[in-house]
Amino acid sequence: MAGVKTETCPICGVKIMTGIVGGDRVVFSAGPPGTRSKLYARVCRYVDKAGCINKQGGSGPIQPDDYYKPDAPRP
Repeated sequence: MAGVKTETCPICGVKIMTGIVGGDRVVFSAGPPGTRSKLYARVCRYVDKAGCINKQGGSGPIQPDDYYKPDAPRP
């Protein structure tokens, strides 16, 4: 994967891989990889600290499935 660059956010510790075909990939500490807009919807929009590397949330709009949805209640 030539040209792939990985940045780690000093605020939340998430890794963002750039230069990947299909767009940037966000590697969360748990769960499957996601997009910058998913990271923004779940974390960055709540953080007001200098140093966040995802202030804009990526190039696309936030999708309804980007927001965090807790597991369904257990019986």
